[in-house]
Amino acid sequence: MNLKPLFEKQQELRDRINYQGADRFEKLVLALLVEIGECANEWRGFKFWSTDQEPRTFAKTTNDPNGGFTIKNPLLEEYVDGLHFVLELGLEHEFDPDGLAIEELKFSSITRQFTALFQVDWDVYEEGQGGYYHEGLELYIGLGEMLGFTWKQVEAAYMEKNAVNHKRQEDGY
Repeated sequence: MNLKPLFEKQQELRDRINYQGADRFEKLVLALLVEIGECANEWRGFKFWSTDQEPRTFAKTTNDPNGGFTIKNPLLEEYVDGLHFVLELGLEHEFDPDGLAIEELKFSSITRQFTALFQVDWDVYEEGQGGYYHEGLELYIGLGEMLGFTWKQVEAAYMEKNAVNHKRQEDGY
């Protein structure tokens, strides 16, 4: 897995947004927590009160300008939304994707993986440094594998969403 192209694309988006507020780091951490929660919501496996435990991996949308529909994977989309903020936090900490070996880190269950990510994201915030970042990155990559995504799928979905995010900046989103 090569993270460098994703970090480069994220840097381009970061440069375009160019938000320099003193609360930038705090907002990045919160954004990642929200995206992790949205991903968990699409996964649905923690919802013991519901008989519908199936992950949301298929949806048709009718927003095709040609009158047709498009097919999307809501779980993958939310995972990739979170990946944008994982990469953004890496840029914030000047993380060098070439400098360290990146492996997937996986706990015994997807539920535990999500809770570990919440904890590490909070630790990154509390410590205000990159000490926990490497672990969080590996946990996030591990989560993608546990959810059944290949790196090729993740990379393609990331590039697609990154293009959407650039378009949103163009349109004043």
